[in-house]
Amino acid sequence: MLVAIVALFIVGYMAIALEHPLKVDKTASALLLGMTLWVLYAFGAETIVPMVCGEEFKEFLAGASASLQNAPLAQQCIEFILNVQIIEHMGDISSTLFFLIGAMTIVELVDVHGGFSIITDRITTRKKRKLLWVIACITFCLSAVLDNLTTTIVMIMLLRKLVTDQRERWLYASMIVIAANTGGAWSPIGDVTTIMLWVKGNVTTGALITYVLLPSIVAMIIPVMIASRKLKGELPEGNRVVTHSDFISPREKKTLFYLGVGGLIFVPIFKAITHLPPFIGILFVLSVLWIFTELMYNSKMLEKAEEHRVPRVISRIDTPSILFFLGILMAVAVLQVTGILQSTANWLDHTVNNVYIINIVLGILSSIVDNVPLVAAAMGMYPVVDPGAMGYMANFVQGGVFWQFLSYCAGVGGSILIIGSAAGVVAMGLEKISFGWYLKNVSWLALVGYLAGAVVYILEAEYLMPLING
Repeated sequence: MLVAIVALFIVGYMAIALEHPLKVDKTASALLLGMTLWVLYAFGAETIVPMVCGEEFKEFLAGASASLQNAPLAQQCIEFILNVQIIEHMGDISSTLFFLIGAMTIVELVDVHGGFSIITDRITTRKKRKLLWVIACITFCLSAVLDNLTTTIVMIMLLRKLVTDQRERWLYASMIVIAANTGGAWSPIGDVTTIMLWVKGNVTTGALITYVLLPSIVAMIIPVMIASRKLKGELPEGNRVVTHSDFISPREKKTLFYLGVGGLIFVPIFKAITHLPPFIGILFVLSVLWIFTELMYNSKMLEKAEEHRVPRVISRIDTPSILFFLGILMAVAVLQVTGILQSTANWLDHTVNNVYIINIVLGILSSIVDNVPLVAAAMGMYPVVDPGAMGYMANFVQGGVFWQFLSYCAGVGGSILIIGSAAGVVAMGLEKISFGWYLKNVSWLALVGYLAGAVVYILEAEYLMPLING
């Protein structure tokens, strides 16, 4: 059954990649893939669950009712899947989806009120190459403070105000994905994987900034430098899209902008203070904006303002992208619970036994499957060892080479394929970027930048780190 699961994942992956030739929307393929993999897992549960989840399964049965303890093994395994694994993974997936819904709604709300004009009006250049560098640098810096998912949504909404040609916008949006992923890799709050490593104590803020920042900059600069050569000339006059809301005063527009963007920046602070999941913070911010706009429009009593209220704005967010995300994450969850990802990580460890090569391969794998379970598997393989560890195990101390490089590779490697990161999936959904177009025009740029940054980190680890440590 495990072979069937892997084979079906590959077939489903190809269906997503060949969306345009097949003329089947990628969301439909992703949903079918995710749900079918869970069906196959359920059919093979009697064999897979005791083999892969032995200890956890025993704990579940120990706390179960007497009737379930005496039930056939097949029924016990199905109950374990229903009451433990699906609930756990749907909890993780739902938190991501609700975060996405909240962030998209906030960005859309700011957008319909013309709030982003505060930024776009200050980007005065019409030179295409210069605009690409400006957008990439803003994205890189912003994603270190926000998460790369939110940053991508914000920047693509800004991009729509500046570039109207869709194919050109695809190139800009692709560089936003690369810049968002590279910008999040060196910050403890910039990416889900760095947050995981930071919260669990595998990395420290100082080590990340000291050793991962420069490789991340290199991984961003090289693709943008090469991509900029494809852009020539200037944007035509009047190319910018302007949102007109004659019943919104400039002061109200600025207030909504600062509330929205300030709220997005507040989310990681909210998480650090409360230790609650980010989706609670984003929904808290959305509720504040919702109440503010309700009070604002109640005082105006304008019928034409109805389309700017939150209920109408929510209906305009990209629901197919959210469902696509659901399908992909559900499919990856099956690869995780069946032990396929763990087996892959173990094979790399025993076969390669080199932290640099292992992480580079894990980074490339993260462009195919979600980097979160890959990082979780790596964290499960290796405990954080005592500072006095010697030899190969010295790479696994807190803030050690393995964890730093894992942060870089898992974050940056996801850019190699457009479905390899949350930023890429969102960009694909919002801009309808073709998987094949990205693979042909951008993947090799992201790979070159990824490998160049990896080389920079290895040089730092082999020469700079020993020198600093004395």
